Amino acid sequence: MQNCYAYEGLKKLATSLLNGSGMDGAKSTVIADVLLEGDLLGHDTHGLQLLAPYLSDIKSGAMAVTGEPDVINDLPAAIAWDGKRLPGTWLTSKAMDLAVNRAETYGTCTVTIAGGHHIACLAAYLLKATENNMVAIIMSSAPENKSVAPFGGITGALTPNPIAVGWPTDDEPILIDVSTSITTNGMVGRTTQTQKKLNGPWLIDYKGRPTNDPSVITSDKKGALLPIGGLEYGHKGFALGLMVEALTQGLSGHGRADNVSKWTGEVFLQVLNPALFGGITQFTRQSSWIKEACLKSTPIDPKNPVRMPGQEGLKKRQHQLKHGITLHPSIMPALSQWASSIGVALPSPIN
Repeated sequence: MQNCYAYEGLKKLATSLLNGSGMDGAKSTVIADVLLEGDLLGHDTHGLQLLAPYLSDIKSGAMAVTGEPDVINDLPAAIAWDGKRLPGTWLTSKAMDLAVNRAETYGTCTVTIAGGHHIACLAAYLLKATENNMVAIIMSSAPENKSVAPFGGITGALTPNPIAVGWPTDDEPILIDVSTSITTNGMVGRTTQTQKKLNGPWLIDYKGRPTNDPSVITSDKKGALLPIGGLEYGHKGFALGLMVEALTQGLSGHGRADNVSKWTGEVFLQVLNPALFGGITQFTRQSSWIKEACLKSTPIDPKNPVRMPGQEGLKKRQHQLKHGITLHPSIMPALSQWASSIGVALPSPIN
């Protein structure tokens, strides 16, 4: 059974659990906001589901709770940080605020983050840019993980390496958040826990056969996630995954070549200000035109018209802010254990 909870109750829970684990109060609020934004948009494997493992990493010392990133380079429109194991959600939110601010003057700003912790749902950061009539591009990789096979291979070498992009139109923004693998580690993990199968042959076993059985990832003879396009067209997802590795690890200067062993998030974040290019009016004229052309495309199934990326997520976000957030059944039991040990009260469901 899925339970529905008020946004404020879940935010109080997340903030209290983080504070009770020793996290800086200001950081706790930002982390809670980012995780809940993921749930609001419907990315429920990258929302509050991540809080319990984050708390475990805080307890073990794998996630830092105080301090600021070290500045490696700081030019007007290009900044490089050493994340120092600080919360990736807080670092990325801070980077987005900085990039939006500098893009007001310079037209663009790029921030790279090396060695921070996991950054959760990439789409959760996009509205900070689109609400300021700007374009945002975010990519992330995790060099400690080798779960995605390169095209033509069986052994994992990459991570799902998500790419998120958001930009304004005349009304709702376009919000893209896609992995360069067919599925994510979060979805595979959840499906494994429930002893179910994936909805398609999104993995490859140790013999090179496509499968929907998530157990191939944890078995002794290990398989891997397939890149977008699968066995036949996976060269496309593989190429995109390599690009993400180059921009997140190459530009940040930290990655697989450093034999990383802890859960991490290497980040490439860029903001573009259309006002200082061809102008925001021209930008939204173009972005809105193609949006409307796509929406007017004759649907294959009249009951399922074409949707734009982010359209369903924004609708879900508005509904859940008003009526409550529906959590996956696995989330609250995991958090209740932490709430009990820290001494934090759980919110009551509203349904």
